[in-house]
Amino acid sequence: MEQGTNSERRYDLDWLRVILFGLLIFYHVGMFYTSWDWHVKSIYASESIEPLMKLMNPWRLSFLFLISGFAIRYAIDKQKLIKFTVKRSILLLVPIIFCIHTIIAPQSWLELLENGEIASGFWEFYPQYLEGSIDKYSIIIPTWNHLWYVVYLFVYTLLLIPVAWPLSSLMNGYGKKVMRKCLDSRLGVLWVMLIPIIPFFISKLILKPIYPSTHALVDDWANHSLYFSIFIFGFCVAKDTYFWKSIYKSLAPALTLALSLATVSCVVWYLESQNYWSYSYDITEFLSERMRKTAYAWFSIVALLSLAQRWLNKPSKTLSYMTEAIFPWYILHQTLIVMIGFWLTRQGLSVYVESSILIVLTFISCFLINEYCIRRWNWIRPLFGLKINKKEKYTQYHNQSAK
Repeated sequence: MEQGTNSERRYDLDWLRVILFGLLIFYHVGMFYTSWDWHVKSIYASESIEPLMKLMNPWRLSFLFLISGFAIRYAIDKQKLIKFTVKRSILLLVPIIFCIHTIIAPQSWLELLENGEIASGFWEFYPQYLEGSIDKYSIIIPTWNHLWYVVYLFVYTLLLIPVAWPLSSLMNGYGKKVMRKCLDSRLGVLWVMLIPIIPFFISKLILKPIYPSTHALVDDWANHSLYFSIFIFGFCVAKDTYFWKSIYKSLAPALTLALSLATVSCVVWYLESQNYWSYSYDITEFLSERMRKTAYAWFSIVALLSLAQRWLNKPSKTLSYMTEAIFPWYILHQTLIVMIGFWLTRQGLSVYVESSILIVLTFISCFLINEYCIRRWNWIRPLFGLKINKKEKYTQYHNQSAK
């Protein structure tokens, strides 16, 4: 079975993109219930679900940028570079500008309302939001909040474009020979398990203590070192047969190591919760924790890629629908969580009822808004990162002509 050939449609990567964005919705629902800093909080916020969140944290965002690198390689090889640049800029920049000034605003309003910094209604606050401020409140307005990923992806894509053709040529020529020599051998699995982990170590062990995560673009150097590296790596290896064969063979060791490291982490977190020790007081244990999380992140990604190759590389009607729908869902979901959660937690419900309703209403709202207010209207579609539906446009024109 040959994996990752140039001609085939990579349904497994489409599925992974949909699944990762879906997990992001659950993750942000979880943020409503953790003790960590977030925009609004449930009255039931505690540390109880934080271990589960910590198991997702090391790999979920890096995986998204890796998938984005894969996708851009396939997209960029199908069209001229100038055409790709224009189309990609429209698909990413238009939603960024539109959503910062509209979709994100309720998040900032409710966050400031909950903090007691304002007491005004939304429409009274909205002109202030548009006017902007960097020091009037505890947060900067306007802001991009969860759309930082789209901002970073847009910037990374612009940085990639000047070297996209040289990199593609390199990977189709000399790079392919190097990959074959390294990966088409008994040590292929070892190479694919260990070499890509280097950017994780640089980011987590060296840069992270100096440059904490901000998602502010201009000062987020630890994250840039990891996300941009993994993005470029994904672009380079997206069509390399030997890389995908090695990933396919790596399931057993990657899954075993990922599960083992996850188990160790859970034990450590339990011991910390019982005050047996704290990493903050021992630099050796601190570095050990960073190394464990770093290795766990890449091994998890390899295991998930390998599982997807085996079980998800096939089309379906659900995938066809969700491949288009998932980006508008991503844009909408956090604002919906913040708005629905802010209201729900003041209704005196139990934590189980509250969280269940929050999840259900978020998914239903994403579906209904996308289905009836976004995807069916060509003038709205670009505002949420969707291409103009040319078939629908033709149908409308044909119907008008017939009349």
